[in-house]
Amino acid sequence: MPIPPSLRALLRATPTLAPVSNRAVLSVSGSQATEFLNGLLAISVQGQQAYGAFLHAQGRVLYDVFLYNSPTQSLPSPGPTYLIEYDPTPTEAPTLTSLLKRYVLRSKVRIRDVSDEWDIWAAWGSEGARESREWNWARSGAVEPVWRTNECPWGTENGTVLDRRAPGMGKRMIVRKGETPADTSTYDLADQDAYLLHRILHGVPEGSVDIQPMHAFPIESNLDAMGGLDFRKGCYVGQELTVRTYHTGAVRKRILPVHISSSTSLSPYMSIKPSISPISTTEGTVARTPRPRGTSTLLSTIAAPSIGSTVGLALVRLEHLRDSVTLVAEVSEKQSWKVEPWWSDWWPEQPPTDEGHDLDSLL
Repeated sequence: MPIPPSLRALLRATPTLAPVSNRAVLSVSGSQATEFLNGLLAISVQGQQAYGAFLHAQGRVLYDVFLYNSPTQSLPSPGPTYLIEYDPTPTEAPTLTSLLKRYVLRSKVRIRDVSDEWDIWAAWGSEGARESREWNWARSGAVEPVWRTNECPWGTENGTVLDRRAPGMGKRMIVRKGETPADTSTYDLADQDAYLLHRILHGVPEGSVDIQPMHAFPIESNLDAMGGLDFRKGCYVGQELTVRTYHTGAVRKRILPVHISSSTSLSPYMSIKPSISPISTTEGTVARTPRPRGTSTLLSTIAAPSIGSTVGLALVRLEHLRDSVTLVAEVSEKQSWKVEPWWSDWWPEQPPTDEGHDLDSLL
């Protein structure tokens, strides 16, 4: 299920710059800042920029974050200064500031909210040739990118992160409040909706709507494929369940881009129900097919007036991805919309394994 041809026209190929809304920034500095963050984030923190997540003890996501090396040293510090970009929308999860301060204890770190000092921008469309990647699959269905370079895959320029969550995502920049990023004068300036459409079409979830705090599992939320999990690092909060799922579990859901027959955007967390179409056999009888279990869940959406419909992201049960299954988002018997998932062009194809969990094993 590749991206439908009618939706390819929505992809912006020209260099584009857009602000990223509803983001906050924390500063974590001090001589033990690296060790402090390495014990909390689900990635290895080695003084480099990165993308990752904070999990709670039961392995569910609290915040997905970008980690920057500060482009400027605003205050004298005996150690590194990291800037953490995250979605500050109030949820049932503790605020990120209170979460981090809970673990400070005697660590020599300083935590400050510096959101009023920084803006976040995204730029894409100037990457040139399509990026080729290698992947490492687990029997559970988890998958992680293999970086073959000695340099940091997320970039070495302080304050600018190469957005490697998916090929074609471009880069992400943290700049002083009220300023625009340097070296982007030739880029088309777009609005925040353009960025939302860009990441939806690339199948990239982000923030509290797509990765629901206290509820979302990191692998189901594609954090593995987006390079936001390190399954080989030492202890961190939430590690036990995450690594156990990687080695012995089975991934039964994924966040996928979807095409919705509605002409307007829809509210998040709407249930997407499966229905089975009868399949006739060569003998003229109706084949018996397993009844799909559960429902899928709609996440972020945005209307695309040029095609008269809507695109979005959804947490989809993998057993619903069958030709005989039709997915419908429904608020009442008189109001429903067809939902068609697809796999992003960059999503790797899982190689066959003798003992791996293929789609049939999830039923």
